[in-house]
Amino acid sequence: MAAVKSILGHSATASVRYYTAFLQRRDVTGGTYTLLIEVAEQTTIEIGALGMQRFPAGAYAYTGSAFGPGGFGRVDRHYELAARDRDARHWHIDYLLGHEGVSIRGDVRTIDADIECPVARVLPDAPVAGFGASDCGCSSHLAYDENGGRLREAVTSAHRDAESNAE
Repeated sequence: MAAVKSILGHSATASVRYYTAFLQRRDVTGGTYTLLIEVAEQTTIEIGALGMQRFPAGAYAYTGSAFGPGGFGRVDRHYELAARDRDARHWHIDYLLGHEGVSIRGDVRTIDADIECPVARVLPDAPVAGFGASDCGCSSHLAYDENGGRLREAVTSAHRDAESNAE
């Protein structure tokens, strides 16, 4: 089993974790995740039914859930798409991840907690309304900040706080 690197240090909850493509746990099934994404240069991408959308260069965070069959295997699929090892586009995030110049820098997961919307609601706004939120009342499940470190900390705090409030 691969080692797990936590960015929380002395965190109050052990189930919020930071992962990269090479630091994956295979012994957990599902929960809520947030992909940490980098867009290297400003670009315009067609995002399915949302149409053509402009993405400024910077850091993005996409929050989703993985409770169905395969659990966090869904996150593996996202990494494969970003690495251009997969072509199928089903969700808004697939269109973004499949574009040149877009990469996943890691992900934050909260195991066995359904906190997708509470996490998405407290993160900074993104330039694409409705992204990843076609099945809920959220304005978007994609967040943006030009500073990747600041966004990663916001994501980690959002997961920790949402999990604490769900207990």
